[in-house]
Amino acid sequence: MSLVLITFRIRRIRTGVWCVYLGMDLEKPAAEARQPERQAEGCLVVAIRIPVRIAVLVLVVPVRLAWDGLVAGWRLLTDAVLRPLGWALGRALAWVVGAVLVRSSVGLWRYVVVPLGKALGWLGNVLVVVPLVWAGRQVLVPLGHGIAWVFRAVGSGLGWLYARVLTPVGYGALWVLRGLGKGVAAVGLGVYEVAVWLVRYLVVVPAQWLYVWVLTPVGRALALCAQGVAWLVAKAGTGIGFALDWVLCLLVMMPALALWRWVLTPVGRALVVVGREVGAALGHAWRIAGHISLAVGRFLGTLLRLILVEPSRWVYQTVLTPVGHFVRDAVLRPAAEAARGVGRITRQALATARDTARQARADIRRIFLGASGRERPQAVPAPRREPGGVDGRTLGSSTTALTKD
Repeated sequence: MSLVLITFRIRRIRTGVWCVYLGMDLEKPAAEARQPERQAEGCLVVAIRIPVRIAVLVLVVPVRLAWDGLVAGWRLLTDAVLRPLGWALGRALAWVVGAVLVRSSVGLWRYVVVPLGKALGWLGNVLVVVPLVWAGRQVLVPLGHGIAWVFRAVGSGLGWLYARVLTPVGYGALWVLRGLGKGVAAVGLGVYEVAVWLVRYLVVVPAQWLYVWVLTPVGRALALCAQGVAWLVAKAGTGIGFALDWVLCLLVMMPALALWRWVLTPVGRALVVVGREVGAALGHAWRIAGHISLAVGRFLGTLLRLILVEPSRWVYQTVLTPVGHFVRDAVLRPAAEAARGVGRITRQALATARDTARQARADIRRIFLGASGRERPQAVPAPRREPGGVDGRTLGSSTTALTKD
């Protein structure tokens, strides 16, 4: 009955898949009914669509089945093998790192580096710091005071020399140089005026005359010649460009335009239609192949459940569970009780043997060595027969029955 139901469901799914894939919707929702109708397509598009979709579906279904199988296998491998293996490897690696690196580093730091550092610090203090402090206090400080006194004396001498000797000599030299500067300035001013007059009448005036009467007419003539040559070149270039434009239009542009308009544009439109249909067919085929793969997977899962899981469950519940309960109640529990009883008797016998051996050793030690301090009987003081002393009265106590504490 289950196999008949599964076969009927697969046939129903397959019929619905083909109807959806070929564009024949069995039920159109109200939202789609309210949408505007698509633009009418040509007969070529409709003639291409169905064969292309059928061919693409035939090609894509095995690929989708293989892809879904690989995905399911990879998920099973990841969940059952790779993730537990990675977790175990991570724990093992963490333990190894902790045992090899962390503990060894802690031991090295605690038992090697710290004592070695303390020893080096003590040696540095004894061999370097203490001698340097002694040298600074006993040698360098007196030597520095002496050097400071010497420099202070030399500075005082240099100050006296500057104030009493160098300052008067400097003022005299400045007065002499000021007089020499005034004389040199007067001589330089005369030489400058003579040089300016010579440059003006020997260089500037002849150069101005040459520019006005020679270079300006020659430049204007050259400019007129250049303008004429440029006009001729422009006219010749215009004619050559017009001719080349006409030749290119006839030999290149018109054939290219005809090729584009009458050949490439129709071919491109046809390729666009084919490519769009092939892309749409691939998308539809991939989705339909997913439904087919899901149906095949459910069929195989149901078949596996009916063939293996249900018989195994029936055998486990009907046969193995009663047998296991019988073995547990008839064999394992009495055996466990007997084992616990034997263990209890054995522990009691061992405890009795240990107590007997301990007592025998104590008796032998007492015979040969005498009783030890811990084993000697302590003297118990005799109870006193007379009444004890009465405590004296205090401010916080009373002997009457009403105020007695």
